[in-house]
Order: sequence, then C-alpha cells, then structure tokens
Amino acid sequence: MAKPKRRYICSACGNESNRWQGQCPDCGEWNTLAEEAPQTVFSQKHHLSSGGRAIRFEPLDAPGETPVRRTTGLPEFDRALGGGLVPGSAILMGGEPGIGKSTLLLQATAKVALSGGAAVYISGEEAAGQVRLRAERLGLAKAPIQLAAATSVRDILTTLGQMEPPALLVIDSIQTMHSDQIEGAPGTVSQVRGCAFELIRYAKENGTALVLVGHVTKDGSIAGPRVLEHMVDVVMSFEGERSHQYRILRSLKNRFGPVDEIGVFAMEGQGLTEVGNPSLLFLSGRDNPVAGSAVFPAMEGTRPVLVEIQALIVRLASGATPRRAVVGWDSGRMAMLLAVLEARCGLSFSSAEVYLNVAGGYRLADPAADLAVAAALVSALADKPLPADAVWYGEVSLAGEIRPVAHSSIRLRESAKLGFAQAFGPGDPPERTDGARYKGLSVLPNLVDRIMAGT
Repeated sequence: MAKPKRRYICSACGNESNRWQGQCPDCGEWNTLAEEAPQTVFSQKHHLSSGGRAIRFEPLDAPGETPVRRTTGLPEFDRALGGGLVPGSAILMGGEPGIGKSTLLLQATAKVALSGGAAVYISGEEAAGQVRLRAERLGLAKAPIQLAAATSVRDILTTLGQMEPPALLVIDSIQTMHSDQIEGAPGTVSQVRGCAFELIRYAKENGTALVLVGHVTKDGSIAGPRVLEHMVDVVMSFEGERSHQYRILRSLKNRFGPVDEIGVFAMEGQGLTEVGNPSLLFLSGRDNPVAGSAVFPAMEGTRPVLVEIQALIVRLASGATPRRAVVGWDSGRMAMLLAVLEARCGLSFSSAEVYLNVAGGYRLADPAADLAVAAALVSALADKPLPADAVWYGEVSLAGEIRPVAHSSIRLRESAKLGFAQAFGPGDPPERTDGARYKGLSVLPNLVDRIMAGT
C-alpha cells in the first residue's frame, strides 16, 4: 500500500533529508531546507523490474551521422564552446547580475538567425518590449529572432511542438520557469530540476541547441540544485567586474570540447565586442619597467594568454601585524610560496605586508604561475625591475625545485609573437623556443641570484 513520504531539499546544494533541520548537514547553510511534495513509496511487489518496455542496445561502431557543429557568428563564443553549438546539446550559462549574459546571448541568437537558422529567445525576466529595446540598442532590431516572454514550460513546449524545431533555443532564465506538474514557486529546487529536465529532453529529441541562463549565489556558484550542472552538457561562466569593460566567458564543463577554454569580450555602447588578442589587453600600460611586475604565459584550455602579475612589499615597524592580500590568485598558494622563499632562499617577508594582483581582473588557476609570482615577489622585495622582454613560468615545489609544466612550446610561441625575447622556465629548454632566449632554472635560489644580480 502506497504511503506518502516527506522529504526536505536544500535550496543551496540540493541535498535531501527526511526531516527538517536548521542547518543543512551537507553544505552547512542555514534555513535552506524546504519541504517538497510528498513522495509516494511503493511496496516491494510494485518494484520497477517489470512492466516497462524493452530498450534496444547498439554497438559503439553502429553507423550514424556525426552531429555537425553550428557556428554562432561570434568566434570568441565558439572558441569557449569548443568550436560551435552541437545540435541537441544543453548549455548552462551563469554569471553575476548585470554582467552581460542576456546581451551576449541576444547577439549570438541574432547571428544564428541571420545566418539562416531558426532561433528562439524566451525571456522569463523581461517583457518582449524590453528585449526589443535592447535589440535596437545593439543594432539587431531587424534580426529574424522568434521572441516571446513566458514562464510556463507547458506553454513553451506546446508552442515549440507546433513548429519546426529551432537550431537554437535560449531560456532566460531557468530560475523563472514554472511547471504546473510540480508544487512550489519558480526557483525552488524541484521546479528548477523538473523544468530543466523537460527542456533538455525536448532539445535531445529534436536536435536543438539549448542555452539555459542560470542565476548565481553570492559566492559566484550557479544557484539551484547541483544536479542541474550534471544534467547539462556544457557549463559556462561569464565573469568580469562591472566597473571594467572586459568580460571573460569561461568553459567549466564541456562534453564536446576542452574545459577551461575562454572567450574574451569588451562591453561597449553597441554591446559586446570580441577581443581577438587578449594578451595585448592584459599587458597594456607596461611602458616603463617597475619593480614587482612579471609577465606570465598562462594556458586557458588550448589558448595561451600573457598576463601581468604585480607584487608590492611594504615594510612595517616592529610589532605591527603584516597583512597579506591576493587578487586573482590562490591566497593559500601565495602563503606556501612565501614560506618556500623564506626557508629555501633566506628571504624575510615576516615583517612586511605583501600584496599580489593579477592585472586586468584576470583569475589564474595554472600551477605554472608559481615562478612568475616568485619573480614578482623577489623583484618587489629587492626593488629591482625585471627585464621588460622576459616571461616567467614554472611550478615551484616545497623543496624549492622548479618543475616542468605542460605546453612550454605553445607558451613560448605566443611570447615570441608579442615581442618577448627572453623566457625563464624549468630545467632544459623545450624542443621549440621560436626565437626566444630560454634560460632554465633548476631551483628557486637561481631565480633569486639572477634578480639580485640584476641579470
């Protein structure tokens, strides 16, 4: 005999619990557990081992057509996607409010529509007239986009079922969608999960590329259940400071291409414009050599990007507590690097405030940045500028060794293309240096000796 079972879902992480608690036992957030509709539990004789229809298995080498990617007309967007839109794929894009998600997707939708593909843009946050105003500002008023303002998934799927499946379907945003088959207000865990499932199923069955816009929490992660990121094929983050004009579209998960691929855009009066060479963007304003500045050739997916790392050392009076501040890099890794410099190189940072910044609002996750950060810190401590035509890369171990990193040849090729004639890195030179004078450093004291000697 069926009986109802209560369950409580955390709105922050999606964790399930059979009783209400003030604090979620999984993520630790307070007052996030909300009761969902009772779930029916069947007796043992109603298990799922019978009553269904048999499915047909296929071998891996079964003949079939390989999906052909469709370009959006925005090369930077296509690069972040891994080459373009895959038919039947589901893409989740998150970003802070006002960062430009809707603007970017409206531009991409217009490009697809103008290239001959059917494109549907459904807004759950704005009226159709508001979207038209944005399109006029962007110069896209004549684009043949099929536009609607709706929040009911039933109405959306019924309408789409009466027309040819579009090449691109944009839902802005998934937190505003509502299904009448699920109890709860729009944005709740059950509504987000259920609505996303129905929309993704439509996309898979009809070969439509689906883009879902997702809200983010205060810490920058996509709001809603974590299962939403597992359901989609691609997870993208649109990053940047609203006070700066530059935006970075980063791929966090991609079943059809490399992860950590980025596309760089600049927010201007006519919308988002693409930045074809982001290295020139992040290295602008380096006219005069300054102590504490090092250039690092970072790898973002398959793309090399040269960024400037800036360090500042401020000596304090005895007894004062020094401060450590990091922007754009891992603060724990900087603390480790400072400890290695003190223990292996005899440098003292204990009585000084240390500030580290990655220029241009860029965020680094590449472990090869260790050597560039160390070079910037030692340069700032000694008040000696580094060579203006040099790049630095390599991973530093706790023993002070400089270890090899991947893609050395690609990093050097990009550096040489932008006029950097010297490169300092780990060990032996790579097979290709593309004209750059490569100088291998085996241990961290070698770096300190070079900077102190001014060579």
